[in-house]
Amino acid sequence: MFADVIVDIQHEKLDKIFQYRIPEELESRLQPGMEVFVSFGKGNRQIKGYVTGFSEKCEYDLSKVKSILSISEKGMEIETRLIALAAWMKEHYGGTMIQSLKTVLPIRQKENAKVKKHLRLLLSEKEGEEKLAFYRKKNQKARARLLEALLADRLLDYELVTGKLNITLPVIRALEEQGVLKLESEQIYRNPVQQGTQQERTITFTSEQEQVIRGFREDYLAGKRKTYLIHGVTGSGKTEVYMEMIHTVVEHGRQAIVLIPEIALTYQTVMRFYRKFGDRVSIMNSRLSAGERYDQMMRAKRGEIDVMIGPRSALFTPFPNLGLVVIDEEHEPTYKSEQIPRYHARETAIQRAKEEDASVVLGSATPSMEAMYRARKGEYVLYEMRHRSRMQQMAKVYTVDMREELKNGNHTILSGKLQSLMEERLERGEQIILFLNRRGYSGFVSCRECGHVIQCPHCNVSLSVHKGGKMVCHYCGYEQPKIRVCPECGSGFIGEFKAGTQQIEEMVRRRFPQAKVLRMDMDTTKKKDAHTKILSAFANEEADVLVGTQMIVKGHDFPNVTLVGVLAADMSLYTDDYRSGERTFQLLTQAAGRAGRGMREGEVVIQTYSPEHYAIKAAAAQDYKAFYEQEIRYRELLGYPPAEELMAVLAAGEDERLLETGCKYLKEYVLRIKGKAPLEVIGPASPGVDKIKDIYRRVIYIKAPEYRTLIRVKDLMEQYIEINSGFAKLINPEWSLFSKSPIRHWLSRQTGTACFRFSPI
Repeated sequence: MFADVIVDIQHEKLDKIFQYRIPEELESRLQPGMEVFVSFGKGNRQIKGYVTGFSEKCEYDLSKVKSILSISEKGMEIETRLIALAAWMKEHYGGTMIQSLKTVLPIRQKENAKVKKHLRLLLSEKEGEEKLAFYRKKNQKARARLLEALLADRLLDYELVTGKLNITLPVIRALEEQGVLKLESEQIYRNPVQQGTQQERTITFTSEQEQVIRGFREDYLAGKRKTYLIHGVTGSGKTEVYMEMIHTVVEHGRQAIVLIPEIALTYQTVMRFYRKFGDRVSIMNSRLSAGERYDQMMRAKRGEIDVMIGPRSALFTPFPNLGLVVIDEEHEPTYKSEQIPRYHARETAIQRAKEEDASVVLGSATPSMEAMYRARKGEYVLYEMRHRSRMQQMAKVYTVDMREELKNGNHTILSGKLQSLMEERLERGEQIILFLNRRGYSGFVSCRECGHVIQCPHCNVSLSVHKGGKMVCHYCGYEQPKIRVCPECGSGFIGEFKAGTQQIEEMVRRRFPQAKVLRMDMDTTKKKDAHTKILSAFANEEADVLVGTQMIVKGHDFPNVTLVGVLAADMSLYTDDYRSGERTFQLLTQAAGRAGRGMREGEVVIQTYSPEHYAIKAAAAQDYKAFYEQEIRYRELLGYPPAEELMAVLAAGEDERLLETGCKYLKEYVLRIKGKAPLEVIGPASPGVDKIKDIYRRVIYIKAPEYRTLIRVKDLMEQYIEINSGFAKLINPEWSLFSKSPIRHWLSRQTGTACFRFSPI
């Protein structure tokens, strides 16, 4: 018997199975998924690896096959079914197998168990009194003090004894030797969930909710495992539906994973689930300590948890009997990983569900174009919930043309309409949310005389002004002091343009001094539990106004919020991304959905310079169908996903000339091999940011009606790069091709000094 091992070296030439002998002493212990130590290479360097399986036959020269050295005592074991998922991710999203294995293993090291110690009195009351009198007679004050406390309470916490009573361990050991007490230890789990005291509320479901719950239950009991898309307006009660679906699964001894797009959503989501499922709910996210994450993984592995809630990494929770994966706000781009393998949680969840006989539920008020396209084609079961759960009216939306505001002499970012509505709400004791998709104190710094914009010296992006007199690059972190004179023309007329969340916060405080204001963005949520503290304070009505970025408009439910102001609706509208209209519509609709979720009517003010744009008009009307119909016509006309398949090849290098030459050769080759295939090649072009950290970037797009056409072209491009030695000479060691876009598949291959990665979007 031989062990199949993936060595922990992230190099594509070594991305294959290596076989090792299994020593006799390890035969009974070794299992697939274990981390092991092996000898590797001519120098017999000791490295780590993961066992992916066992083989009866060896594919290598037996004389050269080495033995496994040992099993890692600290390494975490990967579940067999997650090894299979990792193999699928490698195939579909590229990278190496070791990268995929580490992705499906959120906790890579065992942590020391948290132990709770107690002191238990072993003597009867009479024996204890006699012993106490003896200690006092001998003037053994510490022993007497401890025994006296134990006579009052026969079980004492160790920390209390050593802390408040000031008893040392030698004293405790002495009494233990005398048979007076016993020092006991028990393992306890670090629980990151701050347990609330609220009881489960009785919920009366609407007919639309009942239809979804009943349909899912019937399918599940019939053994039908499907993918469902719930398209429900904001406030339609999707979370209550999720919980009933999970209840069905839990009733049959299985577990559920609930994915949320932002850590900021954890607080409210967990509290709602906790009321129904109690302490069998847990969370997983990057803000937890290593010990907390380890404990939750172990609890899940042992079946002590029924529901795990968290962002996309929670998808890899090692449940023994997974029955359901719920992806809330499935349209969010945060479900796409930006690290290799660049997996999408939606596709990966569907694959895991297929392997483990589980169901998948996707939910959103603004489903992604891909999800709705597949639902309309019949690949997903589509349920629609068109009304709010308590039949509240949708918020009334006002669209304000900021060009007219400027003409009327209003030079602030707060329109007259928004200011008057804010005054009304503050007088009535109602709450307000102001949404701006920009952090920092202000936007770019520009000279009013020559028009020069202050840019990062390492990236082709403007620097943002932050409070404290510094300008910061949001891409590479470069900082420099705020300048007073234009470096191009020497003019002193240089100023800040566009507001950031910090500036909005200060503006609101000045304009409404009576208002209590909170701000929530990346800068205010860096510390652990910062999200929870800000959101709980606002939920408890400790503040009147919440100013923030995208994280405040995703899934939160504040009944007393009756006014939402979208301060810069155009900010995401004119980016160089074919999804810009979709993302703008989603953001505006989600923001509008935060108003009027209680019993009071809500109002929304959308401030824009493009009120005529179809995405803004559809968002103001909260009409998803109208937006989808217009957007899908646009995608079909231009051949963009989901109507056609698109592959992006993003190239980066230090030498701009070599980069341009390499892209030219690659494009010419694609045009030569395409033949009569309906293939379109666009570029090379500059992406939105064409230089980051002194690395230049170019992108080539390849479009085709069918996915297999892109696969064929990709394979041929790989072969061309690998066999063409002249091509390799054109490219310096810093060259790479990669994608940051959401993708379905990913493949990479390294040849010499060049690395090429092709990503169909």
